Amino acid sequence: MKGIFWNSRGLSDLAKSRFLADTSKEQNLDFIALLETSKKDFSQSTLDKFSAGRNFLWHWTAPHGRSGGILLGVNLDVFDLGSIEEGEFYVKFKLRNKKDDFKWVLVAVYGAAQPEYKEIFLTELVHTCSKENLPLCVGGDFNIIRNASEKNNERYDDKWPFLFNAIIDGLDLREIEMSGRKFTWANSLPTPTYEKLDRVLISTEWEQKYPLATVDALSREISDHTPLLLNSGEENKSKSQTQPQFKFELGWLLRDDFFELVSEVWKKENKGSTPLQRWQNKIRRLRQYLRGWAKNIKGAYRKEKQELLRKADELDKKAEVQLLSQHEIDLKQSIKERLAHFLRQEELKWFQRAKTTEILQGDDNIK
Repeated sequence: MKGIFWNSRGLSDLAKSRFLADTSKEQNLDFIALLETSKKDFSQSTLDKFSAGRNFLWHWTAPHGRSGGILLGVNLDVFDLGSIEEGEFYVKFKLRNKKDDFKWVLVAVYGAAQPEYKEIFLTELVHTCSKENLPLCVGGDFNIIRNASEKNNERYDDKWPFLFNAIIDGLDLREIEMSGRKFTWANSLPTPTYEKLDRVLISTEWEQKYPLATVDALSREISDHTPLLLNSGEENKSKSQTQPQFKFELGWLLRDDFFELVSEVWKKENKGSTPLQRWQNKIRRLRQYLRGWAKNIKGAYRKEKQELLRKADELDKKAEVQLLSQHEIDLKQSIKERLAHFLRQEELKWFQRAKTTEILQGDDNIK
């Protein structure tokens, strides 16, 4: 079982939607918990993109003003959903694993950022967790650190960490140690403040069921919060393999050598006794060539993108503990520009697919 907890700081831009779709597909996510969505409503097509088209059931709470909002979804092919409960700072699902009949409670949390509301948040957290008899998994952005080591400067107030730790102990919860980085949030100042605000807490019974569970910190490039990937430690489910169909992608037109490549392939094919036959053979040959070419550049594209994200993540982690040199700052900026170029190609691809779906299925005006 795998799931993600992430304060996305809104969901209006393409990069975040693509990140969710890619992560859902690549990690085969069974649940998705998003915090601070800043959205009052979600279309089914948007939710389907987040889950990579799988059979998810969703529930969300509206934001308070321009901030807040929680979206929680689970794969109904994996879970039976017993009940849904929401509060001002959480959404809670009672679940049953279809595979082994294990019953447990999943809670997605977005804690109050303002000090005047933190006591209300902690009170609600205690109330919703203490009344449960089933194993608990509570994750999200709690907006409270637990000790001074979870912040990179000396501006530290022990009041809320003390109460937070007392509540964790009182509820008999344990935090799954995060791997991948030390902090989960950073601001955008020249000398950033780093804090660990996001975490996953589990009960003893949940840990007994999943003793090998891990939490991995993913890349923080598209939000100021790090997505947390929860893995229960079970073997990965087998994934069905499908043969991809050939599709002409508009993003190919952004490549400098694409027109010369097409021209070269087109001129080489001259078989056929009539103009129509020659044209058909040219199209067939071009399609065959582009299919293999697209497969190769997709692999190279993915490899380069992963390497850029790795370098950006490495620089981001380094900035958590020391100031970056001017060379490193310039490198980080060039990486961001290159990633923006990749994003433009993805925008064209998904715009093209969205228009195709609209033509085939019709929009709201013709249904």
